[in-house]
Formats: sequence, structure tokens, C-alpha cells
Amino acid sequence: MTSDAFQAEDAIPMSDRPLRLGWWLSSEEHDPRALVEHAVLAESIGLETAIISDHLQPWSRHQSNASYVWTVLGGIAHATDRIEVGTGVTAMVHRQHPIGVAQAAATAAVMLEDRFFLGVGAGERLNEQPYGERWSRTGERRQWLEEAIEVIRRLFAGDTVNHRGDHWSVENLALMTLPASAPPIYVAASGKLSAKSAGQHGDGLIGVAPDPNVVDVFRGSGGAGKPCLGQLHVSIAADVDAARRQAWEWWPNGVIPPTVLGELAKPADFESVAEAVGPESIGDLVVCASGPEPIVEAVDRFVGAGYDTVYLHQVGPDQQRLADMLSAELLPHYQRPA
Repeated sequence: MTSDAFQAEDAIPMSDRPLRLGWWLSSEEHDPRALVEHAVLAESIGLETAIISDHLQPWSRHQSNASYVWTVLGGIAHATDRIEVGTGVTAMVHRQHPIGVAQAAATAAVMLEDRFFLGVGAGERLNEQPYGERWSRTGERRQWLEEAIEVIRRLFAGDTVNHRGDHWSVENLALMTLPASAPPIYVAASGKLSAKSAGQHGDGLIGVAPDPNVVDVFRGSGGAGKPCLGQLHVSIAADVDAARRQAWEWWPNGVIPPTVLGELAKPADFESVAEAVGPESIGDLVVCASGPEPIVEAVDRFVGAGYDTVYLHQVGPDQQRLADMLSAELLPHYQRPA
């Protein structure tokens, strides 16, 4: 396929909403100052939205970063003017209480002048184990999340909140720093139960795979007409072999089965499991490419599943290569005729 094939008028599958491409800011791989620079870069090439991961530890020690997301968001707010930014995703298990998340998110929304959304999820052991508390089952953590969303919405509304629930307690609190409008809360989901919860409690869905069943359950559970955001890992390099090497070096956790991903406690554990699996399947999760064709095919799978926003995560340090491909080929390809 030649570059001539990538024109805005080409027929491509679309969801009910116009497709948006976004930038995934990987807190595990990049220094916080670099993350601010990447947000500026994304805005400069015309992207409307970005999402930033919220981790206490990286997946592997080689990634070597895990900055405090709320501080980084303040830097992004100061350095950008237009781009929307959200968390991908914030969990409330042991590390964070809904009060702290609500205050931080409200402040971020003020700093970003209503360009912020709060992405939340049920968490991973990697980010919670350091607190030394019992690691709960997924269903229990989902209940914690649903109750936390209720508390956060009331705080966003400016209410004086008194809440004593099954998992969280709040006594006589009203937030003083609030944005003009409450930021939307998007809920991460990877299966039918979490998709149902996202539809019932969220303003949108965040997914990591182009699974139409997840989107269908979300829409049927109260999510009809709400945004669906997808994450797509890519490794763009000079050739496919180099892209595969880059993916394995910087994102070896990509070969770990999803059923195990949320249960490992330390970066060293992820490294051990990844080494046991080996690099052969790295291309199953990370799209390894030297040109736009495989990335377009992967984005189209998300679109076909019902997603309206796809965030591209370029693994490794070479972020300019993603910006160049977006500017020259991907954005023109997905731009709808006026």
C-alpha cells in the first residue's frame, strides 16, 4: 500500500461518533518533564485529546519511571492551551481514597479549564501491594470503585458529603476548589461485568481491546450514546524487526496474559513472567510497524467494535516517530470530509 492510499476521502469504518485519535502518555516509560513535552507535541500536531497512565511502579525496571500523575497534570495544564487530558486510569483501593482523588481531579479540571476527564478502574496489585493490605478479588474491588464514584460525584457537585458505606467513609466535607462543570468520569472495563458497571456508573468507557461484546454490554447497561475510549499499543521503527525489538525492550509486559496482569506485585515479577513467555508473542498486543498500514488496520478494529476515540501508545523513547506518522498519514486518513 502506498502513501497515496492514505487520503481523507478513503472509505473506512466509522462509529456513530466521529473518530478521534489521541496520544497515550506513558508514565512508566518517561520522565515527568518529558511527559509534559509529549503533551505539547501532541497538541502541536492537532490532536484534541491525550490520556496519562497513573502508576506507583512501572511494569518493568527498565521502564524506570512512575511519576505522580497529579503533579504532571499541573505541568501539562501550564504548558498547553487546547488539548484535553485524562487519567488512564486512577484506582481507589489502598493507595488512594475517593476524597483525595476528588480533590486532585477537581483541581486538575480547574487548572486545565475544563479540559480534564477522570478515568478510573479497579486497580492492579502492582500499585497497591506496597501498602501491605490484603489484595481483594476483582468483584470486591469493583464494588469499592462503584461506591467511590458515587462519593466523587457528590463532591464534584459541591455537596457537603457525609457518607458511611461498605467500603468508604466521608465526614462533613465540601470541596472548595471546583471547576465550572464537573469533569466526566470514564470507567475502565475489560470484560462483561466491568462493562456493565461502566455503563451503570460511568460517563464513558475505557477499553484495552477491540471487543464489541464489551461495548455492547456497556451500551446496554446505560452507556448508550456515551464515549468509548480505546488504548492501542504501537511500536513504530525503521523496520518491523526493529519495531519488535523495541516493543520487547520497553513493553515486555505485553506478552503477559490479562488474567495474570492484575495479580503480580513487583516489576521483577513481570520481568520473570515475561521472560518465561518469551518475545515471540509481543506482536499480539503491540502493533509493530514501519508504516501506517498495520496501525490503520488496528485502529479500524477498534472503530468496528464501537470505539470513537483511540489513543496511540508508542512504546519506547522515540515519540517523534509517532508524531510524524500522525501528522503525515494517520490524521489525514481519518479526517472526515467537511
